[in-house]
Amino acid sequence: MSTRRDDPPQDLRGSGHLILGMISIGVRTGYEIRRRVERSTRFFWAASNGQIYPELRRLEAAGLIRGEDDPSGERQRRVFELTDAGKSALHDWLTESTTLTFEQRNEGLLKFFFADVLSSEEAVELVRAMRHHHELILAGIHAATPPYRADRRFGYLTKEYGLGLHGWIVEWCKQTERELAKGGAPGELTSARGHG
Repeated sequence: MSTRRDDPPQDLRGSGHLILGMISIGVRTGYEIRRRVERSTRFFWAASNGQIYPELRRLEAAGLIRGEDDPSGERQRRVFELTDAGKSALHDWLTESTTLTFEQRNEGLLKFFFADVLSSEEAVELVRAMRHHHELILAGIHAATPPYRADRRFGYLTKEYGLGLHGWIVEWCKQTERELAKGGAPGELTSARGHG
C-alpha cells in the first residue's frame, strides 16, 4: 500500500514535530532551526545537525514542507514553509490524546543514585557539581529567552517551566549538600524535608 504525497508519514518522529513547529513560528532554514534549537528547545528536546537536515529532506519528500533555494551571500540555503498537509500534521500532533513521552537522562542523578560507594566528601562534591550544572542551565535559559511577546506566550510559559524545574533542582542540591555535610542518615534527610 503506497502513501499518498499529501498523507503525513506514518513514522513522524519527534525531530519531525520539532521542525514542523519551528517552521510554523517562522524559523525557515536548517541553519536557523539549529540555532533556535540551541537557544530554546535543547533544554527539553534537543536535535543535532545529524537529525535536522535529514529530517528536512524527509519532510519535504513526504509533502509536509516545501523548500525553495535562496542563495544568501556565499552560502546556498534552502528556505522552507509548511504545506497544508504539514499544517494538518502539526495540528494533529499538538491535539492528539496519546500518552506524552517523558524521557530524562541525567548523568549527575544516575551517579547520585549509586553514590553509596563514595565517601561523604565525594558525595558532597558530586552534589555540588550537579548544582553547578543546573545553575549553568538556569543562566542559559535566562540568556536565551527573549522578552515576553503575546504571539509567543507558550514559549514564555515553557521558559517559566524550565526556570521552575532547574531552580527547584538547584535548591534541592543546596539542601542536600548541607545535609550530607552534617552526615545525616537518609531517614533524617527525608524527615527534615517533611516527607517522612
